[in-house]
Amino acid sequence: MRIGELARRTGTTARALRHYEAAGLISSARAANGYRVYEETAVVRVANIRHLLAAGLTLEDVAAFEPCLDGDVPAAAPSPRGLAIARERLAVLEARIAAQTAARDRLAAALSAHPAPNDPSGPDAPGNPGNPSDASGASEASEPSGGPAVSSGP
Repeated sequence: MRIGELARRTGTTARALRHYEAAGLISSARAANGYRVYEETAVVRVANIRHLLAAGLTLEDVAAFEPCLDGDVPAAAPSPRGLAIARERLAVLEARIAAQTAARDRLAAALSAHPAPNDPSGPDAPGNPGNPSDASGASEASEPSGGPAVSSGP
């Protein structure tokens, strides 16, 4: 089958398939016209590659699973090497998440002292009694004269 058909059947792109091929994870023959031609077994192989990538592994990690990519990877018992790779990748992901969480917390702390002008909870929010430029909301509702409040805004 040609690359477009393989891409359609596996839910990926031709570009991704060329990337997998460059990484040595799949292979193709060339037709007389130069087009890539894949065997039917490539469908299972690409599905397994995508399964492992979706689990958080890198293409380099997936290469270690190359001997079993033609089987039922999701149902197979993991090998000791596969488990080691998965644990290493999990540690990397957890470290990245911790670093991103710390960066988010620092940014949120820095911004908390300076709410955005349109922040509904900030001191400049419409209806906030502490907002001197607000001509709506709480200040209109508490007109002592009992007459209609006149707004200076639109």
